[in-house]
Amino acid sequence: MKTPKFRILFFLFLVGLARVAEAQTITQTIRGQVLDQVTRSPLPGATVIILDSDPLIGATTDPDGNFKLPPVAVGTYHLKISFVGYQDRVIPNVVVNSGKEVVLNLALEEDIIRMDELVISAESHLEKNKPLNEMAVVSARTFSVDETRKFAAAVNDPARMVASYAGVVQTSDGNNSISVRGNAPFGLLWRMEGVDIPNPNHFANVATSGGGISIISSQLLTNSDFMTGAFPAEYGNALAGVFDLNLRRGNNEKREYTIQAGFLGTDVAVEGPFSKNYKGSFLVNYRYSTLAVLSRLGLDVGGAATNFQDLSYHIHLPSKWGNFSFFGFGGLSDQTIEAKQDSSQWTDEYYRYNSTYFSNTGAAGAKHSLNLGANTFWQTTLVLSGNNHGFRQDRLDEEYIPQFDYRQNFFNRKLTISSVLNHKISARHAVRTGFYANRYYFDLTRRFLNRETQQVENPLQAMGTATTWQVFGQWNFRASERLTVNTGLHSLWLPSNGSVSVEPRLSAKWDMSGRQSLSIGYGLHSQMQPVGVYQASVTDQSGTTLQPNKQLGFNKAHHYVLAFDQSLSPHMRVKVETYYQHLFNIAVEDDPNSSLSTINNEEGYITDPLVNRGLGRNYGLELTLEHFLHNNLYFLVSGSLYESHYRALDNVWRNTRFNANRAISLTAGKEFPMAKDRTFGVNFRTLYTGGLRTTPIDVQASMAAGETRYVESEAYRDQLPDYFRTDLRFSLKRNKTKSTRTWSLDIQNVTNHQNLGGQYFDVRTAEVKKWYQLPLLPILSYRVEF
Repeated sequence: MKTPKFRILFFLFLVGLARVAEAQTITQTIRGQVLDQVTRSPLPGATVIILDSDPLIGATTDPDGNFKLPPVAVGTYHLKISFVGYQDRVIPNVVVNSGKEVVLNLALEEDIIRMDELVISAESHLEKNKPLNEMAVVSARTFSVDETRKFAAAVNDPARMVASYAGVVQTSDGNNSISVRGNAPFGLLWRMEGVDIPNPNHFANVATSGGGISIISSQLLTNSDFMTGAFPAEYGNALAGVFDLNLRRGNNEKREYTIQAGFLGTDVAVEGPFSKNYKGSFLVNYRYSTLAVLSRLGLDVGGAATNFQDLSYHIHLPSKWGNFSFFGFGGLSDQTIEAKQDSSQWTDEYYRYNSTYFSNTGAAGAKHSLNLGANTFWQTTLVLSGNNHGFRQDRLDEEYIPQFDYRQNFFNRKLTISSVLNHKISARHAVRTGFYANRYYFDLTRRFLNRETQQVENPLQAMGTATTWQVFGQWNFRASERLTVNTGLHSLWLPSNGSVSVEPRLSAKWDMSGRQSLSIGYGLHSQMQPVGVYQASVTDQSGTTLQPNKQLGFNKAHHYVLAFDQSLSPHMRVKVETYYQHLFNIAVEDDPNSSLSTINNEEGYITDPLVNRGLGRNYGLELTLEHFLHNNLYFLVSGSLYESHYRALDNVWRNTRFNANRAISLTAGKEFPMAKDRTFGVNFRTLYTGGLRTTPIDVQASMAAGETRYVESEAYRDQLPDYFRTDLRFSLKRNKTKSTRTWSLDIQNVTNHQNLGGQYFDVRTAEVKKWYQLPLLPILSYRVEF
């Protein structure tokens, strides 16, 4: 009789303990390091406090610039960092969850007027729009990992997230390629840890900057910069924009884990210290395609077998000889389509083809950084990167026997060495100088069946090497508390054909008051052609094989920018920016009757004979109204009016492929605290843009050729219908004692609006058909951090 009573009492005791534990406040740690913005030297004695905390919560940095705040309840906080002789800085909206410690690297800017510690209101320093790179004052802003997770349809991808920004237009729903201010996607530069990297996306092609899914996990990223024009002198070999990605370090005090499973893949991330007595850390993330898992389980996931997987890592090793780090990423993706051996199901010519596609990309880097005294910071990086893109396509004949149609295999590798020196002459003057040396190795093959002649043509068959050198120097001059001037010079050199570009850069920012600023920027920018363009071959009438593009020069552009920024409140600002870009020396087809220009190329190597005699012009006006997260609400409204035109050797000014004329986006979100440990979030984004440009199809020529042919004399005459799409994201986050769990549901194109993607000629039916972009697509995800 005693035993049942004992069990009941014991059960009630456990329930009571559980309720007491549930009632306890869930806390987490905020810690990090405070550094000088230019020299990256630690700042001992700096104070870090939580604004509006009562009683005040704060800490002081140790001799290595490290700080650790007392445990705080989960939630969102504003931090204020102060140090004698430096400008105060406020970090808004630091999200504290129970699953992971918050580890911050914070940089302060030295004040040009040395005095006792200044007391500056937080209102004047909530500058979330300010880029991390202090030498970028126009057409640049920072973005956070939280935004890539929170923005509707961003799905942890920076390239999809920035579609919310002024001047950025998605070129397709099917991938994350973007056009910046009317430029082709290839004009976008990707950088990681200060060094150029190859296009970091799955299901990508050569000569573009986008793909189906980002290879780099958001688990590895920290706050980074995005630029849309007139870049500082350290950036080169790009005409459109820059993603300057920074990697976060793993937790160097405790082991932490993240597991995320969703429609796009299953991720597992691990981070932690190497030992208790060493400040080094590691961070590794691996992801495997969910569709591939379902396919292997025998489930039908569509007409194509689609697979991808990726690995990203960052290892930090501090020592008395400086800091060493090893970082990298690698992604494998492929897709196989097999035609049904039943001609009655070939309702479209497309369905009679077998195809195999693969895209493999990776980069591995080693970096050494060292403080040379109190005012100099030196960083040297070595990166080995590469990509391999292949496509094989066969056409089934009437006997269902595969017949050769197309083959390509593009194998590119690159070895990059960079060295950059930062030196602070005084609080007013700082310089940054360095070089990038790139050695390219390539093996390129492209063959296809000419439908008209029924002969196999081989316009690209090359193996070899090439080298580029980039040297830059830039000077940051803080003329006064309100006026900052940046000037510099960048040089790009391709020794194999003697192409050289010397490019001046200049920008200035005038803080008219604590709430208004005016900025101007200018830059000459250049970009080399994709390596395969130089290797294109043609056969003349005598049967001699020629390479007409060997001596091609760089595409070039002058960028002019004028911007006005007005703070409407501590949490809201409006920005107006106008720009003009004069493109010249553009590679166009060497034919006075041709409209072909590399300005319009979306992907792939152009193998026609080209000359640098094309022109282009992009100009527009951009408006941004932004409410930073405050009281659990944020919104971002952006609008662009612009024109983008080009001229080839036919001497006719035309719309570029990317001249949509207008773009409007509304991105917003609200979080609703439901209980002490739960938060429900609603986020949405609406995109409305003019349609991209397209060329009319020549029906008669298409019928004769057996494939789609266009009226080239009317290139990009037509405009697709306006693009409209609304995305919704719901999330439910719960903080447990030692873990954070988040369910999210992204509903892309929630209205199922049919956006026309383009037209093609169907040889089988002899009709011009339309194809449409992404329909309604739900993406469910679950993430746990512990």
